[in-house]
Amino acid sequence: MPKVFIDQGHNPVNPNAGAEGNGFREQDITYRIGVVLADLLNNNPDFEARLSRNSITEQIGTSNASSLSQRVRAANEWGADIFLSLHTNAYTSPSATGVESFAYREGTNGFRLAEDVADELALITGLPNRGTFVRPSLYVLRRTRMPSALIEMGYITNPGDAALMADEPELFALGIYNGILEYFGM
Repeated sequence: MPKVFIDQGHNPVNPNAGAEGNGFREQDITYRIGVVLADLLNNNPDFEARLSRNSITEQIGTSNASSLSQRVRAANEWGADIFLSLHTNAYTSPSATGVESFAYREGTNGFRLAEDVADELALITGLPNRGTFVRPSLYVLRRTRMPSALIEMGYITNPGDAALMADEPELFALGIYNGILEYFGM
């Protein structure tokens, strides 16, 4: 039974609060989508899922560094089979749109996981797939012991992306869920 650790990126307040745009907060969007995704996985007898944040007000760590290390430590100690960190992207231009994913290194299971999730997420949401990229500097990708991916689900600074993520968390959770199924060949 694969164990999936879902990291809902960012904290409700600083340290490590997320981006804001179009009246929405990244940490609220990632929390809601993560909860729906965990429910989908835990209702499938083939999976077990855990969340980094178990309530919308849960604060992880007392600094950016301790927040990230606690998330990674929880996944590593649990023995997760995959780690997904959920985020919303931001850019100075409100026209930037789409899904992006990141992995520690190309040619790895983490890279394949990132590709599968981005492909399925873009397919179900209709947002463009901007690609999968290597980011070895990202702590959650560098320090996890299992295949890991960071998913930028859409642009919070784009009115359409932001409204879709906020209003239809089930759609985003289903896209990520389908990507996980694809990754595991189910």
